[in-house]
Amino acid sequence: MSPLDWWVICGYLAGTLGLSAWFARRQTSAADYYVGGRSLPWWALAISILATQSSANSFIGIPAYVALVQGGGLTWLQYELMLPLAMIVVMVVLVPVLRGLGVISVYEYLERRFDRRTRVWLSVVFLLSRGLATGVALYAAALVVQVSTGLPLHWAIVLTGGITVIYDTMGGMRAVVWTDVAQMTVLLGGIVLCASIAWDMSGGGAAIIAAQDPARLAAIEWAHGVGDGARAPLWGFVAGGLVLYISYYGVDQSQAQRTLSAINVSGAQRALVLNGILRFPLTLAYAGLGLAIGAVALKHPALRDAVPANRLDLLVPRFIELYLPSGARGLLVAAILAAAMSSLDSALNSLSAATLRDFVEPRIGPAKALRAGRWVTLIWGLTIVGFALTVGGLASSVVEGINRIGALFYGPLLAAFACGILDRRARGPAVLAGVAVGLAINLLLASTLGANLFWMWWNITGLLVATVVTWVGSRLIAPPQPAQLLGTTLDAQALWRGVSQQKGLITLLLGWAVAMGGLALWLGVRQG
Repeated sequence: MSPLDWWVICGYLAGTLGLSAWFARRQTSAADYYVGGRSLPWWALAISILATQSSANSFIGIPAYVALVQGGGLTWLQYELMLPLAMIVVMVVLVPVLRGLGVISVYEYLERRFDRRTRVWLSVVFLLSRGLATGVALYAAALVVQVSTGLPLHWAIVLTGGITVIYDTMGGMRAVVWTDVAQMTVLLGGIVLCASIAWDMSGGGAAIIAAQDPARLAAIEWAHGVGDGARAPLWGFVAGGLVLYISYYGVDQSQAQRTLSAINVSGAQRALVLNGILRFPLTLAYAGLGLAIGAVALKHPALRDAVPANRLDLLVPRFIELYLPSGARGLLVAAILAAAMSSLDSALNSLSAATLRDFVEPRIGPAKALRAGRWVTLIWGLTIVGFALTVGGLASSVVEGINRIGALFYGPLLAAFACGILDRRARGPAVLAGVAVGLAINLLLASTLGANLFWMWWNITGLLVATVVTWVGSRLIAPPQPAQLLGTTLDAQALWRGVSQQKGLITLLLGWAVAMGGLALWLGVRQG
């Protein structure tokens, strides 16, 4: 890293903090702090959602998976196939209710629909799971920053986490969204710069394709993931991915907080549609970057020898270190920092929002909520940084399974909200029982079947079990009072009306889903 590289990095970080400080002057309430006063434009929210998905591990991990990992390749694109269909369900079923109620924490809905206990327990589940995942994610991101900058690991953790905590604590959701927009710009610039250099070094598109093992160019693994030991089975991603994305974008506070920040329901829906369209091209760009740098590694032994067999994720950082000129290296490291911080800021803001709204504000009142919110954000930030500093070797195994942890919870969590919105008989005690049994069944499957059941199927089993238990249990309890249901449920007529009102956006998403599936199918058949 040259002095020019460090000037580029420091300039980027200073700009991020300055932007956050400017937004901090406009806050007058907790709603300003956590949902931007519900005045954020839909396109910025869409880019913020997209930036949250583009973590440092994606920037580093996806190219390495595509280029080097045994059994890897373009099968990574299967992760994206169900996203447009999931966006349709979220925008038609979940957004009209959750955004329409004007909540800040999605778990507020559970108290309005059921009772306080249901809200508190599911919020606790979210805080524990998301807090652990965020600490591990910070550790993993810092490993990438360490390799890219040469800083000691603990300083990489403090730099990445500390800057994020400062601007998130000061600026709240407005700072998160607008810095995400800036970070996405830096990230895309880094991808383009890195890919253009790799393109020239490898000899162009034809040379890149010719250098690949044909199996890496197949985007589909024709398997289901039940007893076949498949690493990336198509049908596991199709079924489990649909549930995972509906739950993640619809009822996970870290993502749903963006749609709650939109000006109105229509704005929230448009943000989801744009994200549903842009995410596949971004993933495709990561995959293309992996193919290009992988071709460079085949032609240049220096790069190949710089990537140890047990750290294939060092492919992109080593390429940056060896082949990018001074200044450009700084831009790419800034892009890696941008990717890391854009994922951490949303998690931190959502943890703070759920903690304040579900536990703190009911005790102190709304007048003190803004100041308390900043303190809660700061406390969560310091906790996450502290955890990342101590997680050490534990993280290497946890990082590999972090997505599996989400799959344990997403099905039961979605069942709680779906039953509340679609089943007028659903009751709180039955919901809690359903979530507990669904999670227990998933844990049992994970411990007994292991590799014989692909982990994405846990999303399905958790959803089905929790829904059945909730449905049966609710019919053993007296039905809710009609006043309890106002604005919290949808009937068939309301659902049809929502589909009719958004038929243009739905048609766009369906067409995009067909195009994505067609491209993946063409690559799968062509190489198969």
